[in-house]
Amino acid sequence: MGSGSSAEPTLGKVTHVVFDMDGLLLDTEGFYTVVQQRLASRFGKEFTWELKAKMMGKKAIEAARTLVDELDLHGKITPEEFLTEREEALDEMFPTAQLLPGAERLLRHLHAHGIPVCLATSSHLRHYSLKTTLHGDLFALFNHRVTGDQVSNGKPAPDIFLQAASLWQPAPDPASCLVFEDAPSGVQAAKAAGMSCIMVPDPNLDRKLCGGADLLLDSLEQFRPEQWGLPPFPADGS
Repeated sequence: MGSGSSAEPTLGKVTHVVFDMDGLLLDTEGFYTVVQQRLASRFGKEFTWELKAKMMGKKAIEAARTLVDELDLHGKITPEEFLTEREEALDEMFPTAQLLPGAERLLRHLHAHGIPVCLATSSHLRHYSLKTTLHGDLFALFNHRVTGDQVSNGKPAPDIFLQAASLWQPAPDPASCLVFEDAPSGVQAAKAAGMSCIMVPDPNLDRKLCGGADLLLDSLEQFRPEQWGLPPFPADGS
């Protein structure tokens, strides 16, 4: 898309790129919405986007506690019971997950230019494997991955991003890392880690919850690598 002209505004200079997965690379957030709406309805409750925003990006048990607290379901279902029910439904959906617009193009572009890329997802390894069923070749391009079961503190704590960066040898300065996120808690985690962050939120997410990121995009297709000191996309848009 970009030509790398000198007129292009510069937003920063980064050397390493970290990606979230759900709702950023893979279109999986809709699966969670459907299942959680179904469970909430059973108790006469409504699963709103405001609640979803509070759960997005968190480790599964933390997100479940948030739902039980916010919907006042104490005594009706425990966070653990909620996860068990949710798991059964999601296990059937995850292997059908599709890539979001711009994801494959960006990952293949960065890989082709030797830019270090890694994945930092709150999903546990088992879920990661299910979700990437159709896209193993693309996810193999990552130098490494960190999943939610590998860190003690989930987002918005910076642990997952700091661990992801530490696995590169030599490890880069956090200020040289660019994180792509779709969730408010993920943005908070990236900034707490001292990294730059681009947010690509779901169009349903209240824009009041999208503060804190260095740049807000509607889609990965809008990303211009040259604004961050990275090689521009080919002029033909491929």
